[in-house]
Amino acid sequence: MLPSLFISHGSPMLALEPGASGPALKRLAASLPRPKAIVLVSAHWESRELLVASNPAPETWHDFGGFPPALFAVQYPAPGEPRVAAQVAERLNAAGLPARLDPRRPFDHGAWVPLSLMYPAADIPVVQVSLPTQGGPALQQTVGKALAGLREEGILLIGSGSITHNLRELDWHSRGDSASPWAQAFRDWMVEKLTDDDDGALLDYRRQAPHAQRNHPSDEHLLPLYFARGAGGEFTLEHTGFTLGALGMDIYRFG
Repeated sequence: MLPSLFISHGSPMLALEPGASGPALKRLAASLPRPKAIVLVSAHWESRELLVASNPAPETWHDFGGFPPALFAVQYPAPGEPRVAAQVAERLNAAGLPARLDPRRPFDHGAWVPLSLMYPAADIPVVQVSLPTQGGPALQQTVGKALAGLREEGILLIGSGSITHNLRELDWHSRGDSASPWAQAFRDWMVEKLTDDDDGALLDYRRQAPHAQRNHPSDEHLLPLYFARGAGGEFTLEHTGFTLGALGMDIYRFG
């Protein structure tokens, strides 16, 4: 059975400058059975309601600005899979989570950047599920639990976000993986609570975790972690590191 994954996808430049995360993602993908499809929740598809992408041929959306032309030239032509999308929506609705299909959604960079490093051939179908941020961590865990059974059918479940994410405090000229103390403290607290499977603390992270507001002024980049946790099993730290001084690049495996 496949696990579920949480991937810190970093800056869009990860697609061209993979650093230590690229090899880690490549190794992780190589260690897993080849998925029949991938179902992914990205921090970059916020919504009010639950939506499931049923586009059979999603475009590669360069949903950012200010980066070099080479990044805008990157394409990730993986197919969608309307059949799996319908199955996802059916499972969500059966769990009391009203969801509808979106036949036009493209791949945002939270999807195609990490997948381009894991599965560069772009030959595995990908279905994105939206992120209703107003539901917070509890909703995302519930969504993950509703879809957990897909792992037994050879479908890889991924939450794509960032373990820390405060763009206003990044050092865009930083080199190496040194971390600001406030970012390191938050990341270490999260790993400790995940290792202990401390559900109460994790769901209440904004009050209990050190420097929570500073690391996540808004929590859309952390919520995919709760999707992956809800969908998976035992926590394993697959990769850790920082870039740009305070942008966590951790990768977690559940199950």
